[in-house]
Amino acid sequence: MKTSLKNFGFKRKSGILMPISSLPSPYGIGSFGKGAYDFVDFLVETGIKCWQVLPLNPTSYGDSPYQSPASVAGNPYFIDLDILRKRGLLTKDELSENVNKSLRVDYGWLFNTRYTVLRKAYSRFKEGGGDKSREYRSFLKKNSQWLSDYSLFMALKVHYNYCAWTNWDSVHRDVAEARLHRDEFSAECGFWEWVQFEFDLQWQTLVTYAHSFGIVIIGDMPIYVAHDSMDVWCAPEQFLLDGEFNPAVVAGCPPDGFSPDGQLWGNPIYNWALMEKDGFSWWCKRVGQSFRMYDILRIDHFRGFAGYYNVPYGEATARNGKWDSAPGIQLFRTIKEKFPKAKIIAEDLGFITDDVRELLSDSGFPGMKMLQFAFYDDNSEYLPRTYANANCVCYPGSHDADCVKTWCKNISGPARRRFNKECPRHKGQSRAYDLLEFALASPANLAVVPMQDYLELTNDEGRMNTPSVAEGNWTWRVSPRYRTATLTEKIKSIITRTNRGVK
Repeated sequence: MKTSLKNFGFKRKSGILMPISSLPSPYGIGSFGKGAYDFVDFLVETGIKCWQVLPLNPTSYGDSPYQSPASVAGNPYFIDLDILRKRGLLTKDELSENVNKSLRVDYGWLFNTRYTVLRKAYSRFKEGGGDKSREYRSFLKKNSQWLSDYSLFMALKVHYNYCAWTNWDSVHRDVAEARLHRDEFSAECGFWEWVQFEFDLQWQTLVTYAHSFGIVIIGDMPIYVAHDSMDVWCAPEQFLLDGEFNPAVVAGCPPDGFSPDGQLWGNPIYNWALMEKDGFSWWCKRVGQSFRMYDILRIDHFRGFAGYYNVPYGEATARNGKWDSAPGIQLFRTIKEKFPKAKIIAEDLGFITDDVRELLSDSGFPGMKMLQFAFYDDNSEYLPRTYANANCVCYPGSHDADCVKTWCKNISGPARRRFNKECPRHKGQSRAYDLLEFALASPANLAVVPMQDYLELTNDEGRMNTPSVAEGNWTWRVSPRYRTATLTEKIKSIITRTNRGVK
């Protein structure tokens, strides 16, 4: 089951991590509109061939794309309003009512305004006969396996004022019984089906544009789903739940030097025994949908497929959890059989043990090397000189880490001395850019730099997420003026020096 980035056609390629939500747009959040197409053009100008995004799933309470109410659906906020106007589905006045040029995403404002304008667009779509078009009907048919339940779940969410599905009336908590009453919610279901149609149409058009320049899209699949999700509502047997549909145990991370109470994520844990028995059908559907959207899939929290940390439901912290094993290699063998051309990157960061290393080796997936972890040990496995082979992806930092500029300022003691020894200095270049060049110069077949770090932003300006901190995350947006000739040439120069330019 061996694979590698080289097998992907990757040899010394580079990428930028840029979330869709962070793109420029006058409507409060990035979208699949002009800002996205301009970013593709920016990648072409710099010679970068890979665009990595964060999960494109809908967000809910907490605004995290890693806690989605639907693992196979797309985020309605990413639908571009200008594209809808050009198709006659919205007016200029309606667009002006939705202008929000803040450089921070306000998810509360979006929730209270975006669905109103999307409903207006849907109404005109129906009036114009779009719901009877061959393209629309084809989409409904091809995606009926998940779309029918998704639209019913969202219709019931609206009906119950967005409260958790476990608080719905019993007739709707049971998915089989709820399906019998679908006709009562058919109009609302139609809206949510159209939302997914429009998301898919705009995303696939953008991907086609990127592909025309040889740009590869790297997507991101969270390991877990939210408890209040269509996934758990539709298939409660796939999760470890009690008789009231509450989680028996929840996911998290054990205490460590950075988090004395550990991290309590709260996601329900999979019923791995049942999943393995039925041939991992739930996972195959999810992965299949992901490869409709992305060229390469980064699987988050890869270590959880070897062994996962779980905490009894109701605990206030993650202190009293325990480790259990998961049938990771059997799952990935099944995925390989069903999707022989699947291109997967494993996010193998965190508490890594021998079983995780064995799973990574057996799968053949390229793992991740993050340089911010590299200077706390003399021979850290994250130092480029220790890489056993080029089948890995090197990052200076990630969406969960400090911006590189802030990290370079704060590193101290022995770690600072190792950083100064290991990371070459370049005349006239900041230490932040030295670390970026260190990543790009590494042996890794792929190196990916967060956009914030090319812009040399600090944590206050550009940090995307701080784990274990509940508020203020996922809101960063890039300035509309980021795309300058100076930045383009600066990136192009470092890409060329490190032999990661266009070939």
